[in-house]
This record gives sequence, structure tokens and C-alpha cells, in this order.
Amino acid sequence: MQLSRLDTWLEQIRHQHRIEIDLNLERVKSVARTLGLLNPTCKIVIVGGTNGKGSTVAGLEAIYLASGYRVGAFTSPYLYRFNEVVCIQGSACEDEDFIHAFQRIEEARGQITLTQFEFNTLAALDIFQKKQIDVGILEVGLGGRLDAVNIINADVAIVTSIAIDHADRLGDTREKIGFEKAGIFRSGKPAICGDFDPPVSLLTHAKDHSVPLFCQNEQFGFEKQDSSWVWWSEKQRLENLPLSRLAMQNMSSVLMAIELMQPILPVDRNAIDAGLKKVDLPGRIQVTPGDVTHIADVSHNPAAALFLADYLKQHSTLGKTRAVFSMLADKDIIATLHVMRDSIDEWYIAPLSCDRGSSLAVLEYCFRTVKIDQIHSYPTIKEAYHSAMSASKTGDRIVVFGSFHTVAEASKDV
Repeated sequence: MQLSRLDTWLEQIRHQHRIEIDLNLERVKSVARTLGLLNPTCKIVIVGGTNGKGSTVAGLEAIYLASGYRVGAFTSPYLYRFNEVVCIQGSACEDEDFIHAFQRIEEARGQITLTQFEFNTLAALDIFQKKQIDVGILEVGLGGRLDAVNIINADVAIVTSIAIDHADRLGDTREKIGFEKAGIFRSGKPAICGDFDPPVSLLTHAKDHSVPLFCQNEQFGFEKQDSSWVWWSEKQRLENLPLSRLAMQNMSSVLMAIELMQPILPVDRNAIDAGLKKVDLPGRIQVTPGDVTHIADVSHNPAAALFLADYLKQHSTLGKTRAVFSMLADKDIIATLHVMRDSIDEWYIAPLSCDRGSSLAVLEYCFRTVKIDQIHSYPTIKEAYHSAMSASKTGDRIVVFGSFHTVAEASKDV
């Protein structure tokens, strides 16, 4: 199949496999083997976890770029345009990079059908190989054990945090979810857990498979100071680290990975400082100051919302806080609203323009259930956002959150 446009390829791929999410490694591993992608020549870090994956990938990418290495990163979902899912040297790949990779995958797959995410994973590995990078950072899409990324053996594996999300696929307890996420660990290869309270299932999996495990507040940790922070491990203590906009908990896991990879990818203190100063990630408590402050956050589950609520509490305002909000239908909307109800004065809600988006009727039902009545309903996020803007005065703030899609749709007109 010869297709010359990326959007045509994406449409073709989207309809190829009968199930959008099919957690099974056999098909994608078979195609990867045919393409010669199962043993990358670059070093590999795999990042899994419920929240904090994107920040952790961004931190690793920034520090390794500051060290002069050629770096590739595979993340999902994208925020504004598809090309963001694979970055080389900090920049999104061109259409031609994906078209070439998709063509190779199409020729190699034979009668095997692949999901969109499986295509994307293989494309990332193919592009990494073509661009001859030094280190590839792969973000798990869902879970870990059966995620397409897990066809690759990582030099270091990171689980950032464990909370309830995707319960229908991963289980409805932290213990069940922890087991799934620990599936990216490999015998004899170091692994990191950034969660302050690792599930027993994750710890047991590491022990049973002879995985050297490094846990936050045990083998490494951090201390916040007034204008800097301290990171420590069993080997060293780094003082006066520059503060990043991203969560220190995740940057702490980043530095543990940097230390573990030091024998094969040396990094000096100057590169660490430079990376921490530069690292940024759109849509993660992204604050745009002005007469009306804008805050965009892709938090889409109760645990992430708790982090956002804590930020809003620490950075209070004399004006009103208005939320532009929507979530996907398979997310825990009610629990997320419970977390955020005391942080928001008025809510501007609308359905998302994607297949998985929650309907307006369901959103309104969730607000009634939580007993939040200061809501304004609209047909689209665009209209909700403009209405929130019109109602806001100097000193007020608008918080756009609930999904990557919510932030993306609101940002089209910012």
C-alpha cells in the first residue's frame, strides 16, 4: 500500500484492527521481529505509571540532550498534533518520517492486523533506528505487562506512580494495577518506583524476578528548599538543584535513572542543572499569566486532580476560579469532581469531540451526584471556554482540565 499523506495513513491504520485497545504482545512482537526492531542499538528507558509518565520522559530527555546525546522519545497521547508522539532531539518528527516507517510496517505485517498504538510503537522504534540515537525513552500507553512498548527490554524501567485508572482493563485495586505496571521490569536490570507507597504486588514481582529495585524515600529521595531542592541516593547527595515547573517527585525518579545509567551514559552536574532549568511540558499545570490567569492541566483521574487541587490551594487568588471541564466516558468523573469541588467557583462544561468523550447528559448527572450546582452547560468546549472568558474579570483565573482533549480543544482559540 503506497500512501503519500500522513493523514491518509492515520485514517487507514485507525480502521485496520477490529479492537481499538487489544492488550496482546504476540502480534506486535511478530512484526517487530520481522523488521529487526526487537534489539535496539541504543540504550532504552521505559517509563510506566498512572500519572507522571510524561513529566518523567521530559526530564530524562532534557538532561540527556543537555549532555550532548542523540535522544529519541515516544509518548502518548499527543496534545496538539500527531507528530508529537515521536520526538528526535526534542523536536516532533516530520510527516515523511512516519510515512516511511508506516510503509515498512505495512510491508512487514503480512496478514497481521495492528492497533493504532501498536503501529505508533513500531514506528517509533523504526525511527529511532534510522536516526541512530544514543538513548530512546519509551512511555507505556496502558498498564505495562501487555503494552506494546513491553516488547523491548529496558536498560532501566521506571514506574512513576500507582493509582486507580483504567480499572476495567488493569484491575480495581492498587495491588492489581501495581502487578500490571511491574511487568516492564526485567530480571537483572534496574527498576525504579517513584510512588511513595509501592503496592506489595510490585515489590514482590521485583523480588521474584531478581530485579534490583530502587524506591522513592528508600534508596533515593528529595527535599524541597526555599529556592532549590536536594536529591539524595545511597551513592550521592546533590544540593541546590534548580526548581522545575514539573513535579519534584518525578524529577527525583529521573535523577535516579540518570545515576543508574551513569556507567553507560555519563552525565555531569552541569547537564543535570541545565536540563532541570529547561525541562517543560505543555498541559501540565501550564500557567499563562495575565489579567485573567489561565491554567491548563491534562489531569484525567482523581490522583492527578489531587495534585492540581493542591496547586490551586497553594496559589490562591482573590478573584473567582472558573473551570472549563470535560472528561472521557471511561474515566472516574465523580471521584475527580469530589477532589476538585472545593477548588472551583463555577464550572463550564461540554462534551468532547471524540468517540470516547462523555456526553453532556452524563456530565450533568455526575455534577448532580456530587451536588455541584454552579455549572453552565455548552455544546462544545470552544463555547464553554469563551463563556468562561466573558464572565471573568481582572484577578480571576480559568482552569482548563479533565483530559488531553479538553486542553487541546480549548487551546485552539487561545
